[in-house]
Amino acid sequence: MMMQPNPLKPDDLVAGLREARLLAVIRGNDADASIAAALALAEEGVKYLEIAITTPDAQRVIETVCEHAGPEVVVGAGTVLTVDDVAAVLGAGAQFILTPSLAPSVAEAAERGVPVIAGAFTPSECYRGMELGASAIKLFPASAGGPDYLKAVRDPFPDIPFIAIGGVGQAEATEYWRRGALAVGVGGPLVGDAASGGNLAELRSRARAYLQLAADSRG
Repeated sequence: MMMQPNPLKPDDLVAGLREARLLAVIRGNDADASIAAALALAEEGVKYLEIAITTPDAQRVIETVCEHAGPEVVVGAGTVLTVDDVAAVLGAGAQFILTPSLAPSVAEAAERGVPVIAGAFTPSECYRGMELGASAIKLFPASAGGPDYLKAVRDPFPDIPFIAIGGVGQAEATEYWRRGALAVGVGGPLVGDAASGGNLAELRSRARAYLQLAADSRG
């Protein structure tokens, strides 16, 4: 069966993330709880969601969230490593992919015209990721270097769109934006244990706090 073209273009993903400034990373140990967490985030106004494929029954999670989150929400798949992973998540409805490294999935997604945020950390990795066709670079784990490291890496590569992911708390988010990150990706500090059955009310509260920070940073 021929796969339908992905309607999301790489430039549109980058522009959308630059405006939203926030990507929620959902990595749970329970499929239904992950779905509930993703839909709660969408209801609070988080427009960009990453479903890690290490989540149990991840394809069903992606399919369900794509079906119910609403047309304004853009759903991606994370921890996508192989060529087969790319095919599987696109079949489930993911509109973009993220990787933790310069895995074979980067070139595969780029060849298909699918937006891909490639995981990299060193300057050489960041440059190579863009050569492979990445739409943006996921500076990961961002917490290993912090906002000052992001600025240092951006200085020689001002045209590379960077997204800081990994240990980005509320205080750090503002600093990453100030140092030039087009967006931050937030897992644990935002989602907590909600994707594993934790409290959704607390998740909603954290989501509102991050969204307010993003709005303030735009202003």
